Amino acid sequence: MNQAAPLVPAAELARRNRARIPNESEAYRCARQALLAEEIELRRHIERVAAQRRALPPGGEVTGDYRFEGEAGPTDFAGLFGDKQTLVVYSYMFGPQRERPCPMCTALLGAWDGEARDIEQRVALAVVARSPIGRLIAFKKERGWRGLKLYADLNGAYSRDYQGVDENGGDEPAINVFTRRDGTIRHFWSGEMGFETVDPGQDPRGAPDPMPIWTILDMTPEGRGTDWYPKLSYGD
Repeated sequence: MNQAAPLVPAAELARRNRARIPNESEAYRCARQALLAEEIELRRHIERVAAQRRALPPGGEVTGDYRFEGEAGPTDFAGLFGDKQTLVVYSYMFGPQRERPCPMCTALLGAWDGEARDIEQRVALAVVARSPIGRLIAFKKERGWRGLKLYADLNGAYSRDYQGVDENGGDEPAINVFTRRDGTIRHFWSGEMGFETVDPGQDPRGAPDPMPIWTILDMTPEGRGTDWYPKLSYGD
């Protein structure tokens, strides 16, 4: 049995860093090295969490009457897998009560659209919403999305069962992962970090955050802020 190589302490790896920025001060370099050690620890923690996620025991078998319509026509839940053994489903907040879809969901999916063909080299990716397929296709064309596969949840059963609808019948964003092994479809993992698990001063979000926009803003002195969110249009 192969043993993982022991990890070099993060502070030691940080000391090996040879990056230097023009005109930086000694105080900056000292603080940056300390931050680098924390970034290395964060990377390692992300890897540990991912390994713990992969080691989850088998989830619940998928047995509901789930019916969808995509751009190619009607399909059942198994059809969302295509030829893959793993399926990622995003529940898009674009239900019948909305004139326009959720801006935050749209920002997320806009980023995913550029990666969709790459993602689907390994797993299937589906976006499900409780709107007619024609409405979804029209908005997809409006945004210029090319890679995402959108599906109408025809009877709403999937959305109700897998956290896409709140107790008042409104939309909820949800990410769920499913597996198909030996002919059996099971739930594998879903995002479960909501208002009940939020820290003070923060909006509910998962970890790692699936929205690239926040990852980029976290690298800046302005950060995410507390009074700005994506919009469907910025008037240009």
